[in-house]
Amino acid sequence: MFNPSRDQARLFLMDAWRKHLDHQILTPLETVAVELIGLHPEYHAILEDPESADRDFPPEAGQINPFLHLSLHLAIAEQLSIDQPPGLRAAFEACCQRQGERHAALHDVLEALGETLWTAQRHGTPLDGAAYVARVRQRAGLDPAPVT
Repeated sequence: MFNPSRDQARLFLMDAWRKHLDHQILTPLETVAVELIGLHPEYHAILEDPESADRDFPPEAGQINPFLHLSLHLAIAEQLSIDQPPGLRAAFEACCQRQGERHAALHDVLEALGETLWTAQRHGTPLDGAAYVARVRQRAGLDPAPVT
């Protein structure tokens, strides 16, 4: 799935979850998505509701967009599988040790990725992979100073 639209990404997640519930064969990417969805039972009802595909989740209303959250999880899974940017996997493993729990460590990485995306968008620059890894390292307690 390369650069899907918002609707394609949402339908992918909903279809993967539906296939899982129906005990259908999943593609490798769907398997990863289902594992991540399984970590988020608070999103199951949303993914099972076809009308959710068109719903907005404005941050101003204090809502987390479950589709964005799960999509970031998928991106991180891919990044970790190929250690891209370099050093991400080691920083993540350090987060796992600090947190004592993989899912909490994934959320550390997700926060770092979110900050990195926000910074790039704000400044109109490409993503800074080194800053991203540095943010994860900081959350792992490996680097004392926060990244700006």
